[in-house]
Amino acid sequence: MPAFRFRTNQAPTGAVTDMTEVHTFTASDGETIAYYVDDFTDPWREAPVMFLLHSAMGNSDRFYSWVPALARHFRLIRMDLRGHGRSSVQAPSKPLTMDRLVDDVEELMQLLHIETMHLTANSAGGYVAQNMALRSAGKVLSLAVVGSTPGLSPDALTWLPRMEQEGMTKFLTDTIDMRFDLATTDAGMVDWFLRQTAENDPAFVRRFIGYCATLNWEDQLHRIACPTLVILPGAETVGTAKSYEAMREHIPNVRMIAYAHMPHNIADMVPDRCVADILAFHTDKFGYPKV
Repeated sequence: MPAFRFRTNQAPTGAVTDMTEVHTFTASDGETIAYYVDDFTDPWREAPVMFLLHSAMGNSDRFYSWVPALARHFRLIRMDLRGHGRSSVQAPSKPLTMDRLVDDVEELMQLLHIETMHLTANSAGGYVAQNMALRSAGKVLSLAVVGSTPGLSPDALTWLPRMEQEGMTKFLTDTIDMRFDLATTDAGMVDWFLRQTAENDPAFVRRFIGYCATLNWEDQLHRIACPTLVILPGAETVGTAKSYEAMREHIPNVRMIAYAHMPHNIADMVPDRCVADILAFHTDKFGYPKV
């Protein structure tokens, strides 16, 4: 794989701020996709590349607490999924498909001359990551997903009328215990989550959730060939225990770690624990980072 280091100022157009860079590119269907490069690895070493894909209703900023530890060992690429963050919102007339979401990742890899990478994702970002591992196995060295089942439960379709009638913020406020353990989560985190989700286009969010709730690829899990880590909430409220059991049973090279008694948003509630388990997984499977 060609050396990938944007610190040499050979990056595509974008703002460069020391070791974190902000960029956009135009996808093959004309949409603008935003991405961020975080690189705090030793300048004299070649380090592996890791892509981070965020959850629905979020954006790459949701990984703010993950970046410090991961970017010390990996050259991180955080991508705003289309319709989220600084990426453009596609027109309702344009089809939204999983193939297109995976295309965005592959086209960014091609732009950056990245042949293989480690793929780490949270919640709905994990749907894209799993399908990338299924479709383009040779490009994904490892897969790590947090709170991500093989498709969103159809129960999520019941959210949509409420989100449209009440507004996304009121719906999320009224159902916040589905996502956070309020007894142990800083109230500031909950407030920030509600403000950040409100920044998204509500019609696109409903469309995105509605689409994801129609998908299920449990019967394809056996085709995920790379080493895989699944970190799951022990008291999952968005997915189902049955779906995680399917991942345990059918993904050939899988490590399952359950966070007991926790609801869905473990990536936000216990980020340091998630990152520690991800790094330990990579050390065990690839000998890097060395501890």
